[in-house]
Amino acid sequence: MRDIITEIWSTARRNKLRTTLTGFAVAWGIFMIIVLLGAGNGLINANMDMMGNYLSNSMEAYGSTTSKPYKGLSEGRYIQLNKRDLEATESEFKNHIDDVGACYYVSSTVTNGENYMNIQIVGVYPVHTKINKRDLICGRFVNDIDLKENRKVIVLDDKQAKELEPKDYKTLLGKNVNVGNISFKVVGIYKNPGDGGGSAYSAYSTIKSIYGANSNSLGNIEFTFHGLTTEEANKAFEDTYRRRLNANHQVHPEDERAIWIWNGYRENMQMEQGIAIIHTALWIVGLFTLLSGIVGVSNIMLITVKERTHEFGIRKAIGAKPWSILKLIIVESVVITTFFGYVGMLMGIFANEYMDATLGHSVTDLGVVKITFFKDPTVGLDVCFEATMVMIIAGTIAGLIPALKASKIRPIEALRAD
Repeated sequence: MRDIITEIWSTARRNKLRTTLTGFAVAWGIFMIIVLLGAGNGLINANMDMMGNYLSNSMEAYGSTTSKPYKGLSEGRYIQLNKRDLEATESEFKNHIDDVGACYYVSSTVTNGENYMNIQIVGVYPVHTKINKRDLICGRFVNDIDLKENRKVIVLDDKQAKELEPKDYKTLLGKNVNVGNISFKVVGIYKNPGDGGGSAYSAYSTIKSIYGANSNSLGNIEFTFHGLTTEEANKAFEDTYRRRLNANHQVHPEDERAIWIWNGYRENMQMEQGIAIIHTALWIVGLFTLLSGIVGVSNIMLITVKERTHEFGIRKAIGAKPWSILKLIIVESVVITTFFGYVGMLMGIFANEYMDATLGHSVTDLGVVKITFFKDPTVGLDVCFEATMVMIIAGTIAGLIPALKASKIRPIEALRAD
């Protein structure tokens, strides 16, 4: 084997261009498939992270504008959800709905000494953090007692807390801040999710009594559900639920625009379908790239055999057996593809690490919302080794065909070859 390796090295040095072209085809194929899979994983991880911020078996209903006239009422009416809608949600859909809550949105200036900022405050039920997951840094979230007793409590995100208490934002916990002209106690601080969800939270009953006492508007309704495990079942439930709320507001039963429903399950399904398409597309592109490398190796090995036909004729003339020639070409193919395959693998890993360092946790600011489109664009070492092994096997097969051709050539024909 040592003699074969020495001979392969000697041949590679004599044919630098040919060896370089073969190596480039192999390395490029491995490099591209690893980089493409890494980029795809970056997109997939970012989407999965976003999906993880919301409970999949949850829905939220919003009032919107009617799109159909009904019972003498014109289209274009704005519908505001009210207490009857909440009661219907709690009492008439118990076979699927678990926890029910509502959200009431207001904006107000929050002040702590000389520091102040304008903040969106959301009055919520405790179920809100089941649906919209928030990571508490310290303290607690709104609870049932806050809701029942109309407590003036507030939960801030860390960015808001830092604006109001720049020195040590955690010291705000347990202190009072002014929301408008009313004193609220800070009972919790959570990590800003960076997706536009950086609002302050308080008990729904408190916010509604202060800011919406004279309004029939409930805000939005949100709830968790069970037993809806298919897209068809979710669509059927949405239609039934929407028709029930439409009836409360003299809206056409088939009007799908009057009540807008966000469904976490359907959102997740669409996201998963998109992820599957991205993953499949990247594998297809990567495999075609790998295939181009394999074709390149095959062509170069065929050219190699043709160029060395005269050499093989001399070897046979002095007693070399067909197996020795076959072994020489196959080993040469395996050595070249293995060496350059691992070069391509290392380059691909380095490129993915560079992407991770530069784009891996970058946040795109869309104004109201900040979204991470790319996260942890890396590929597992198992995938890297598998891709490299595919190329090595392919290189072996690529070398086998011309090797068989070379081993069968007659010495006299080989010696006559140019």
